[in-house]
Amino acid sequence: MTLPPFRANGTHRAPRVLMVTGAYYPEISSGGLQCQRVTRALAGRVEVQVLTTAVAPALASREAIDGVPVTRIFVNVASTVSKLEASVRLLAALLRLTRECDVVHIHGCSTKNVLVTAVAKLRGRRVVLSLHTAGFDEPDAVRTSGRLAWWAFRTADRYLGVSPGLVNAYLAAGLSPARIEHVPNGIDTQIFNPADAQERDALRQRLGLPRPRPLVMFVGFFSQDKQPHVLFEAWLALQAQHIDTTLVFVGATTSPYFEVDDGLAQRMREEARRRSLADRLVFAGVTHDVHDYLRAANVFALPSRREGLPVALIEAMACGLPCVASRLAGSTDVLIEDNANGLLVAEGDPNAMAAAIASLLRDPARAAAFGAAARATIAGRFSANQIAERWLTAYVPAPEESQP
Repeated sequence: MTLPPFRANGTHRAPRVLMVTGAYYPEISSGGLQCQRVTRALAGRVEVQVLTTAVAPALASREAIDGVPVTRIFVNVASTVSKLEASVRLLAALLRLTRECDVVHIHGCSTKNVLVTAVAKLRGRRVVLSLHTAGFDEPDAVRTSGRLAWWAFRTADRYLGVSPGLVNAYLAAGLSPARIEHVPNGIDTQIFNPADAQERDALRQRLGLPRPRPLVMFVGFFSQDKQPHVLFEAWLALQAQHIDTTLVFVGATTSPYFEVDDGLAQRMREEARRRSLADRLVFAGVTHDVHDYLRAANVFALPSRREGLPVALIEAMACGLPCVASRLAGSTDVLIEDNANGLLVAEGDPNAMAAAIASLLRDPARAAAFGAAARATIAGRFSANQIAERWLTAYVPAPEESQP
């Protein structure tokens, strides 16, 4: 695809895009992962720079990752002074980086959006806003943050909603239908791919995971919205039914990030010890090798009560895992067709989740059929290469966007 609106000295050139995220490699966020994956797929067709906030001061303030220049603004989220200083550094970085970009692509809604949008508009740059997170990136939630936040939200030139639920929330606010498109999250389906029994066993050995028992896998940070405790209760119910499994949690159990509940994992450890199950409960922590853990598993579970379009579920399905997820309208039901390529259960019901997981473990043929269908779903609709084309299109102004 060529992009004629971008010209330099009378000749066509690649668009220059500034990606703005809440975190970027090696720190992990949904928006940051999408930027990294889709930017790889756009290599040679788009010139990308990344501007991100970061909480780890040991990271370089500027470096190239996958050949993409990354600028980090460090912030201690627990310090008001640090946040004010970060705002000054963010402004300086924006003034520098927007000087030679065509598009500012903001991922998610946060306090920095006001400053980012203001500088982009001052420079006359096109603003694309990706809506990732249900409950945060919705108009009603943004309005509660004040007039400036609402101004920044509604003045974007283009919106990409990762799920129908986020698109519907946007439309319900009376905003222009011509400016939004449903563009889901995408993944690298070559990295996230099914493992055979021999590969699975080798992965478990390398990762130090128990080998004889089936592995039930969770991926995500420990928050009340992700509800890892619901899965833990479901797993305890499985043990009570003498369905012998290992439960593996991948993701941050502690973090400065405000959503993470530091007490969840500790309470699980204590309960597992009390029941003499500590050897069957694994906390793998934060890793960039999520694909290895998924490919080593037997079943994936997503117990969340709120999601945009869950990347972890997409990744697990791409790995051919039979998946059990909370039924979330406009989110998980976009990915899973119940009893066809996975199972959906009532949100917040550990007994229902336990029953669904048990049904898969007791019927390997059914589980394998769900896994194969899940893989086909993701390969057909959610590869990073497919999503890259949609982002590329969003960087070009459509004729109707000039209309009032």
